[in-house]
Amino acid sequence: MLPDTGAFAGSDGTMPQDSKRIEVTLQTLLDSVGLAEEISRCVAASLGFDEDDRLKIGLAVREGVANAIYYGNQERPEKLVRLIFEVDTDRFVVRILDQGCGFSLADVPDPLAQENLLKTSGRGIFIMRAYMDEFEVLCPSEGGAELVMAKRLPHCGTERPPG
Repeated sequence: MLPDTGAFAGSDGTMPQDSKRIEVTLQTLLDSVGLAEEISRCVAASLGFDEDDRLKIGLAVREGVANAIYYGNQERPEKLVRLIFEVDTDRFVVRILDQGCGFSLADVPDPLAQENLLKTSGRGIFIMRAYMDEFEVLCPSEGGAELVMAKRLPHCGTERPPG
């Protein structure tokens, strides 16, 4: 647990109006996965997300950072992972960037295909897609992969898709 969320939240527990972007640089260490999840849950709480959505956002970020460390950076400690939180008028956007070779979603096996059902890995992208309202993978010009996930802010209407 993070002992203090003061860097992310105002005195009333919400994200200050002038804070539209937070960027965190993480080392390629397994400890970074839990840290990224905890930070994302704190930021989501400061934006007014309920506990269920905070858990979903946290798990999506956890999976994304774990993939960036394991698949993107290939666990090479000299490489870094950037975690960026942005808020626009109606969305909470999370970007996860690694320093690997990049990848195409078309090359990722479907975890629901019969031949993949009993595999112990390969569900991270499925989870990120299920728990966030938007999900895409970009290939930045400087290399690596950039996962972009978004969740509609809680004050932006009551209609929300399941998941």
